[in-house]
Formats: sequence, C-alpha cells, structure tokens
Amino acid sequence: MSYAASNHSSSKGGLIVSCQALEGEPFYGSEYMARFALAAEMGNAVGIRANTPQDISAIKKVTNLPLIGLWKEEYNGFDVYITPTLREIEGVIAAGADIVALDATLRARPDGKNLTDLVKEIREKHQVLLMADVSTVEEGEAAESMGFDLISTTLSGYTEYSPQSEEPDIQLVADLSRSVSIPVLAEGKIYSPEQASQCLQSGAYAVVIGGAITRPQLITKKFTDALR
Repeated sequence: MSYAASNHSSSKGGLIVSCQALEGEPFYGSEYMARFALAAEMGNAVGIRANTPQDISAIKKVTNLPLIGLWKEEYNGFDVYITPTLREIEGVIAAGADIVALDATLRARPDGKNLTDLVKEIREKHQVLLMADVSTVEEGEAAESMGFDLISTTLSGYTEYSPQSEEPDIQLVADLSRSVSIPVLAEGKIYSPEQASQCLQSGAYAVVIGGAITRPQLITKKFTDALR
C-alpha cells in the first residue's frame, strides 16, 4: 500500500499539526493533546502528528484526521529516540496510528537492528504506512530505497552532521523533493505562515508544524524575547 493509494493522500498542500507535550510542560497529558487536535481540525488541518500510544488513542477518539504516530523513548548510549525499536513501533500501531514515524537516520539503534531489516520486519507483520524522519538528503534517499512511504525533514539540526540553524531547512526540503519520488513533508523550526508557504513552494508535499501552534510557552517566549 503506497501513500498515494491510501485514503490520506488528500493532505497534499495542507497543514499537519504536531500535538506533543513533554513531561513538565503545562499541557502535558492526553486530554490536552486531544483538545489541541480538535482545535487543529477546526482550523482546517489535514492531519495530526502525536507522541505516545496514550496520546494517539485519545486523539483518535475525537478526530478522524489521518494521524502520524511516534513514541519518543530514550535509551542510554543511543541518540535515536523517535520510535527507536519494534516495541515502540508496535505500541504506536496498536494505538491506532495511520502512519508510523521513526528515526530513519543511519545511526546505531538501541536494539542493534539494521534499519533495512527493521522495515522488512514491520512489513511482514503489519499493513501500515511508514514515515522516515531524516536530517540529510542521503538519509532520505536511503529511506526511499528501504521502502518508506513518506519522508519528513524532522531531524535536520538535531543530528551533529546536519545544518545547525534556528531556521527551517528549506534547502533540504527542495533537495529531497528533487531526489526522491515519494512525498516529502517539511517539518522542524517552521514558525510563520510565510515559512510554511515557502516550504510548499520548495516542493514539500505538506507542512508539519508543532511548537508554533501547540506550545504556548514557546510562542510566548518568542514575543517576550522580541520585546526585550
């Protein structure tokens, strides 16, 4: 099942809202995330991205928007933390995610598995769409060859070998869009409608925005920093 053949391909050119809050943040909790997802739907978002089985399950109860699910889990000694092992992948699938997002960098994984073998294992057990969170063109090209259905630029700036910037990596969006045939989603450090539009103009299939919409403390800080 390809992304183009799925029921979710109507998201082209649209906004996907990432509804995530980490422990210690004011809106941490599945009930809050479900309300953010509902607000996103009211604002004409075409999809949701959510972290943890609990949040995914809660969001699926209030909206029928396509849901990209992930599970952030840190393992000592490893940098990979976005849906890093089969345990997290299966937890996300069981919670009802339509698409599973996972770290598709070529860094060492906590379970010691090769990413190619992990994708094969998922395909043998489940019929689910897979999204590759990458930080470089090379990682995106490798993800396509492994059989991922979509690519997202999520990790640009979050690996030591990718460009370190406070701005969205629009160049990566453009380069990936030219070099792969599967949809490329622009994600990461997009804080304005103008930047989102620029991502689409650079070839993005859709745009994912999180903190600029769903983290009020970060939005507030941008204003207070500017006023100083």
